[in-house]
Amino acid sequence: MTAVTAVTDHTGGQEPAAAPAEPDAPVAPAGSESDGAEVSGVTEAVAEAAGHADAAAGAETGADADAAEESAWDDGLIARRVMGDGERPAREESFQPRGLTYDAPLRARLDALRELVGLSRTRLDGQTLAEAGRVLDQAAARRGLSERHTVVAVAGATGSGKSTLFNALAGVAISDTGVRRPTTAAPLACSWSDGAAGLLDRLGIPGRLRRRPLQGTDPDPRMAGLVLIDLPDHDSAALEHREHVERMLKLVDAVIWVVDPEKYADAVLHERYLRPLAGHAEVTFVVLNQTDRLPGDSADLVLDDLRRLLDEDGIALGEHGEPGATVLALSALTGDGVGELRDALAQFVAERGAAARRISADLDAAARRLKPVYSAGRRVGLSERAREEFADRLAEAVGAGAAGEAAERAWRRSANKACGTPWLRLWRWYEAQRTGPSAVQAESVPVDEEATARQRVEQAVRIVGDEAVAGLPAPWAQAVRDAAARGGEGLPEALDELAVNAALPARKPPRPGWWPMAVFVQALMTLLQVVGGFWLFGQVVGVAEPNLMAPVLLMLAGIVGGPCVEWACRMAARGPARRYGQEAERSLREAAAACGRQRVLDPVAAELLRYREVREQYVRVLGVVPPMGGRSTATGAFTVGGERREPLVPSGG
Repeated sequence: MTAVTAVTDHTGGQEPAAAPAEPDAPVAPAGSESDGAEVSGVTEAVAEAAGHADAAAGAETGADADAAEESAWDDGLIARRVMGDGERPAREESFQPRGLTYDAPLRARLDALRELVGLSRTRLDGQTLAEAGRVLDQAAARRGLSERHTVVAVAGATGSGKSTLFNALAGVAISDTGVRRPTTAAPLACSWSDGAAGLLDRLGIPGRLRRRPLQGTDPDPRMAGLVLIDLPDHDSAALEHREHVERMLKLVDAVIWVVDPEKYADAVLHERYLRPLAGHAEVTFVVLNQTDRLPGDSADLVLDDLRRLLDEDGIALGEHGEPGATVLALSALTGDGVGELRDALAQFVAERGAAARRISADLDAAARRLKPVYSAGRRVGLSERAREEFADRLAEAVGAGAAGEAAERAWRRSANKACGTPWLRLWRWYEAQRTGPSAVQAESVPVDEEATARQRVEQAVRIVGDEAVAGLPAPWAQAVRDAAARGGEGLPEALDELAVNAALPARKPPRPGWWPMAVFVQALMTLLQVVGGFWLFGQVVGVAEPNLMAPVLLMLAGIVGGPCVEWACRMAARGPARRYGQEAERSLREAAAACGRQRVLDPVAAELLRYREVREQYVRVLGVVPPMGGRSTATGAFTVGGERREPLVPSGG
């Protein structure tokens, strides 16, 4: 006869110091008539040592019972079980708690999520990042706890029989069952091995609610490491019970959902729990309980319909060797199918991968929630065309074209002054003195250009901001708009300063090499006119010999040659004047573009670069890492896992 019972842990999670065993203490042989009394006396002695007065009521313990306790009971944290002296050291050594170790891909994803949260704190609100922060906290907390234990919660609706299944798996009546609803008021833990105190402390389960089944001297080693949690009803009328369930489901490594033939299609179960946890299929068991109530092959029909509902919820089913949820049918009351569930749990626990798979599923769920704030539906960024149009608008606002035309006119005037006839220059000087300088200045700067310059600059900033945010998620689009608006606040004044300091033409435009020759020829023509005039005047007054032909020819040559030289210089000055005006326009255009780039485009590009960094981190959170050197030099695209991805900021900027 093997004694099976359970003992409450009253140590508050601390392992009691074991007293030295007495070698001569008598131990009742297995199968003797005193087995029941001996085990009962031992149980009472342990309870009395723990300070539980009820366990010691009516118990008579002596030196023999104490000795039996010392030799037959280990110092388990949660409960005690009968075992041989030779088995205790090996068991204690094998269940020393050791921290969980994540594999390299999972660590990389967690690091990427941590970096993602850090880069996003100034752009996203705390509520958006709350779930990601919770996943990081839970991953860090679970990593510091035992890797040899797997915490599995048993969850279900009122009357589904989850407590009965809990007792059936434990092999002893630990959790209360009955017709009173709700029966389970607080989470109850049962551990098959020592070293789970840290896990249960994290779950907030007090020592009075921690159990471990007392099995025989040859327990099932496959179940070692299992920590089973019986949860309250998820549809309980008591709010506190539902809060327990919500909290526990976020902390456990796996969940066994217990449904019954009446409420397996309950909308609350599917919409509130199963559907949101569809990504946790690999750490999910769905058990159809109470099949003893179904006649004939009705259990198979209900189980098929349950699989259909789970498939509609998006839960992958672990069939034909594929990863996914385990779906079983059983009767916890009769024990039919419980062995199959126990075998599945034993294999699940032996793999020791539930905790890592749970964290990975939590990462996937957090990434799905963050997708709207990180995933762009199209290629984003500023194109070369948008940048050129922005520069053109700024050049138009600052009057680069008008400045070039003014520079061209100034060069031509300078050429006319240098190569024109003295008489024409004298006439122009007289006209300038008669009309005054106001008329010349009035036509230098158009009034409408100066009045609308600020509006044009503001419009240019607004347009380039709208083009930069096209396709961006809302938080990052707002950040880009704010950066563009901040840069555009002082842009009109900066452009005005550029127009004054850099865009105005020089006082004396550069002169080409042929100007001195043209000036000499024009002076020669003037000299011919003067000489011819004086010669003719001398003949009139009688000083010179009469010869009208020579002085007249000299005067005609000078009179005709002067304008001809001026006309030839004007024709020759067209090309240099145009080039001089284009150079002045280009200089002002480049200065305006540089000012706009420094004040607007660079801050916008910085925000786009920040989005690109967080986007790359988000891709790493999904488990996809762009390969080194995968970027295309032609378009800036890069490959991710064989899939071509466009850059977030174009290669040109």
